[in-house]
This record gives sequence, C-alpha cells and structure tokens, in this order.
Amino acid sequence: MAAGEISVHNRQRKVRFDLAWLKKFSVKALTECVARAATADAPLSQLSSVEVSVVSDATIADVHMRFMQVEGSTDVITFDHGEILISAETAKKYARKYGQKLEAELGLYIIHGLLHLNGYDDIKTADAAKMHRLQERILKKLL
Repeated sequence: MAAGEISVHNRQRKVRFDLAWLKKFSVKALTECVARAATADAPLSQLSSVEVSVVSDATIADVHMRFMQVEGSTDVITFDHGEILISAETAKKYARKYGQKLEAELGLYIIHGLLHLNGYDDIKTADAAKMHRLQERILKKLL
C-alpha cells in the first residue's frame, strides 16, 4: 500500500474536533504503521485505501453487536477490508481521563486500527502490551 491513501470522515454530531488536523495526522500515521508490518500477509499490505469514520457511541455499539456479538460501545472497530470506526464520545471520555487533547486520543485510535490492519492483535495480554507500546511510540513521534 502506498502511504497517504487514507480518508477520515466525521459521521457524528455530538463531539466537536479538528477534522482537518486529524486528516493530516492520519496520513502520517499510515506512513508510520505501513513500515511496521507484524505479518507479511497483513490486510494493510493488500489494501488500496483505508477509510476512517468517527461515529457516535450508539453507532459503534450497534456495529459492535451486529458484527462481534458484544454489547455496548467501544473505542475502535477495525475491519480487514480497510474500514476503521472510532467512537467520538468514547475518545472524549478517555482524553479527559488521561489529560490529553481529544484529537490526540482520536489519533491514537487511528494508529490502533492501522496496526490491527497490519497484523497486530491485542487479544492475548503479551500481544496487547506489545501493541500498546508501539502505538504509544508512534503517537509520541507524530505529536
């Protein structure tokens, strides 16, 4: 995949954020994440584009239930076909909790989704810790 083929859309109205900044950030995040494949056959290497949609808690909870049979909202849902859904309300809550800007939290979620597309997993504790360290390192570099 050529870096830069990523689009970001705001598909909710409850939480205000700097969409222009997030779009610029996502291009840089894509470049960083593409360079860090966990597996040679990761979906990201075969995608022509990635689409990020920032949605409401209600929307992400609906997708969470429909596709994963898990009740409630979550921060990020990533599909292997190149779609990343991010909850704006969840991002706002955690940005406040961790004392960082909302855009930085949204950027972290974009990195998280891109790493999933690049073969990283966070189901096992050790894998989750490795992924967490990498996404924090990328976020710090890009901010």
